[in-house]
Amino acid sequence: MGELRKVQRTPTGTFFVCLPKSWAEQQGLRKGTLVALDETSEGKLLINPKYNAEPLPKVANLNTGSYLSREIIGRYLLGFDIIRIEANASIDLDVRNVVKTTVGSLIGLEIVEESYSQIVLQCLLEPSGFPPLKILRRNYAIVAGMNRDAANSFINADLQLAKSVIARDDESNRLYFLLVRILRTIIQTPRLSEKLGITPIECLDYRLAASLVEAIGDACVQIAAKTIELNGIKPSEEVQKLLAGLQAICFDAYEQALKSFANKDIALAENVRNMHGKIETIFVDVEKAAKDQPVEVMPQILATASFLRQIYEHSVDLTDLVV
Repeated sequence: MGELRKVQRTPTGTFFVCLPKSWAEQQGLRKGTLVALDETSEGKLLINPKYNAEPLPKVANLNTGSYLSREIIGRYLLGFDIIRIEANASIDLDVRNVVKTTVGSLIGLEIVEESYSQIVLQCLLEPSGFPPLKILRRNYAIVAGMNRDAANSFINADLQLAKSVIARDDESNRLYFLLVRILRTIIQTPRLSEKLGITPIECLDYRLAASLVEAIGDACVQIAAKTIELNGIKPSEEVQKLLAGLQAICFDAYEQALKSFANKDIALAENVRNMHGKIETIFVDVEKAAKDQPVEVMPQILATASFLRQIYEHSVDLTDLVV
């Protein structure tokens, strides 16, 4: 709990609370200084002593090293506006390629300066233009397509479709990183929270939802990888029908899970959970049918069925966020 202050009242009826002296001095407040008061949707008052000042960009300085790509992504997710990469000597071609590849995986991040010993990256995004639900819906749509195509690639032994699923995962990752950055920024910026109409608590739900959508995309990539492993070998017609039925239910569960999360629809969320019996019945049938398949095909069939069931389980986890 923060410091408690007693509300007082003047003879004319005005209510007032004294500001902590140490905070006022730290902010450079003087008698007559103007501060801005903003009321949140929860009835809280936010005091901003620098309401008319342009926020300073957050700057991170990095040295070249083995984990440079990971460090760039980390600073991006933490909301840094400018990332400076410096080297004691010249930056070699391999490091420059790592930087360019990493920048390509992060929406809004651009190389704005480049010299023999320094590369400067800057994020050009305006956070208020990216509502979290809009980003989540876009990523949902990409992963939904991956979900459908991954199963079809395995059923039809379509290698090109499988490779397409794997390629689309890069765009899904870009949106996931963007959403995490926006959510962190909202938590640290009360005004942005009010503008986008999302509370810090809701940011936690969006963060979990984004992670689950990302996990479903990863499961789709795993199914596509199994297609490539079989290299053109198709499962039997019986297995094809069973996997198609399993995929259809998983796809429906995923679609309803996202809708229930976006609309806070408890009935829809319960409907997803109630699909469990159908999922388990078909999964058992797939296991039985897989035993009659050639030994080089059976492991891939069982793995694909398991990944489809994971998609359903992640969808159930998504509905658990509906409260």
